[in-house]
Amino acid sequence: MLRSPSLRAGCALTALCLAWPAAAQTAAPAEPQADGSYHDPRSDIVVTALIPRSQGDILSGTSIVTGEELTRSLRPTIGETLARQPGVSATSFGPNTSRPILRGFQGERVRILTDGIGSFDVSNTSVDHAVAINPLTADRIEVLRGPSALLYGSSAIGGVVNVIDSRIPRRVPDEAIHIDAIGTYGSAANERSGSGEIEVPLTENFVVHVDGSYSKTDDLRTGGYILSKAMREIAAASDEEEIQDNARLKGKLANTAAEVWEVAGGFAYIGDGGNLGMSISHSENTYGVPSRLEVAEEHDHDHDHDHDHEEEGHSHENVTLAMKQTRADLRGEVAVNGGFLDSIRLRAGWADYQHQEIEPSGEVGTTFKNQSMESRLEFVQADRNGWQGASGAQFFTRRFQADGEEKFLPKNQTDQFGLFTLQSLDLGDTRLEAGARYEHTKLQSDPDADLFAEASQRSFNALSGSLGISQAIMPGWRVGLNLSRSERAPSAEELFARGNHAGTQAFELGNPDFGKEKSWGVEGTLRGSGNGYSFSLAAYHNWFSGFIYESVVDDSVCQAANGGAEMEFPCYAYAQADARYYGFEAEASVKLAQVGSYAINIDGVADYVRATIKGNGPAPRIPPLRLLGGIEAQGARLSARAELEHVFEQDRVTDFETPTDGFTMVNASISFKPLAGNDRTTLMLSANNIFDVEARRHASFLKDFAPLAGRDIRLTARISI
Repeated sequence: MLRSPSLRAGCALTALCLAWPAAAQTAAPAEPQADGSYHDPRSDIVVTALIPRSQGDILSGTSIVTGEELTRSLRPTIGETLARQPGVSATSFGPNTSRPILRGFQGERVRILTDGIGSFDVSNTSVDHAVAINPLTADRIEVLRGPSALLYGSSAIGGVVNVIDSRIPRRVPDEAIHIDAIGTYGSAANERSGSGEIEVPLTENFVVHVDGSYSKTDDLRTGGYILSKAMREIAAASDEEEIQDNARLKGKLANTAAEVWEVAGGFAYIGDGGNLGMSISHSENTYGVPSRLEVAEEHDHDHDHDHDHEEEGHSHENVTLAMKQTRADLRGEVAVNGGFLDSIRLRAGWADYQHQEIEPSGEVGTTFKNQSMESRLEFVQADRNGWQGASGAQFFTRRFQADGEEKFLPKNQTDQFGLFTLQSLDLGDTRLEAGARYEHTKLQSDPDADLFAEASQRSFNALSGSLGISQAIMPGWRVGLNLSRSERAPSAEELFARGNHAGTQAFELGNPDFGKEKSWGVEGTLRGSGNGYSFSLAAYHNWFSGFIYESVVDDSVCQAANGGAEMEFPCYAYAQADARYYGFEAEASVKLAQVGSYAINIDGVADYVRATIKGNGPAPRIPPLRLLGGIEAQGARLSARAELEHVFEQDRVTDFETPTDGFTMVNASISFKPLAGNDRTTLMLSANNIFDVEARRHASFLKDFAPLAGRDIRLTARISI
């Protein structure tokens, strides 16, 4: 149990008020527009933006995935589900562990939320740890990129991914019983998954909710070779026939089967003066981690560009992770309707998380435990002649423990308390916005005979803020500029890591003397829409001082920290330096023609990021330029879509990476709404990677050993009655 004074303070904060927004109401059915297209009238309202507002009014890159797009994109992991959104890539550590990457940032610099509160897992600790959020339960997913996400924590410099579900009901159903269900079959991994939820109004104000989901997959079938070209050349030069055979392997990616199940129940009181609800859920996920095939006979540590952790004898061979989480959530809102204050909101959650890493022998190698709690209290101002705002407080605590062979961190606790505000002024053609966040972070590690002989404690005070302006330049078009200053406290992993980490094939060495990571940022936006078209462009530039990153160093550095013991993995030490990130993301949609009741639309996405660490050259694992285009025939009940995605080669790499070849994928889908007047019941058939190409994401630690899925035929049925 967590018994710290800061946890008691967080519990007291949670108990202050029963509040949270009802702004994310269930979307109204789509209606035909004047141009013949079909559009959900609420689909562009972003509730993650603190003050719910239209997507076009937010001064940074924003994506909303809902409805038919969510059904088409749905995958077993949140990373793969979002990987086609502008500015988004994925860690792709095999098919079962894929976390979103936003603008080249991952891990500690991207917050993954469920309905505004953290996922309470250890996916930020290592890329082989899955996110404890099941996309099957999502009603919609919102992605905020850039400084607007800093109001959810100083660690969100890359952005925020908010998965919104209905476990705490937001409305009273009109039906005596409301049922939503989805079932999917995917051929690439023989994926069988299904999810169902039931909402029952017990009175005109009281609703209960029950949901459950189950997914089972076999080993993933890939397109082309298992090993990348660089690794195949090394393996083919080996004198050992078994290693030479690895260079010829194609098809199935071994040890990638998975089984996931989840159950949850919730209730809510929804009245004219506000609402209050809570939910409890339990999930379990058992999945395999792809093996690193051997490509060389001997282990060496010269760390040249020819390899990225590929040495013999250090693989995740047939390791299975067994994860489980029990979670409780609270959400409510009190309507004040005063002259200054409109409402008070609260969102709070707690979770007990554990996963075990099971060796091929069946023995548990390492156990990770994580207890977390987060609460967020918001005071929303009334609209006063175009002046809107919201202010609040946020508390987060996390108690982390690892035991076993892969214990690279001592037992540690992180406590954070934040105060934030967002204010906006709408002057018609001109809109102004300012946000600020103060955050106090305390990190402490317990004494550990294997890692740290003495306890360590650090405290940080971080202040972040942004100023923005948006100007109408013609009807339907706005240009915006946002300036930001952010500070981030180092994470426990960056401070206290000291040990072998098989997930990343590295001896990771933190530095308990790190200072804050600071950055200046500027972002420009251009958005426009009119009869039959829409366009959005965001360009950004971030300058960091004290940027925290991992670099390969001489083994003697880690040996000294490890009592002189011989190194099992290459030595990766966290360091701080100046850094620069810049890039852009763009998306557009144009109606080409109206053919009967069908609107023929084309759309496209482009994104690019370039990152440099001063004195070290390119930052590692940065996604290359990507272009994606589609054409769609959209009708009231029948729609068809084809798309082409091209990812360019990434040859701008750091010393310990290999270049990654580009690839081109072709995808297609057709969807049918069989029930007239029911826009949420859909049958969809899709074909992904139709030409079965070999594809690898450069941002993946395992990109040389684990390609993406090959041809995948998917059949999905979504029912809402």
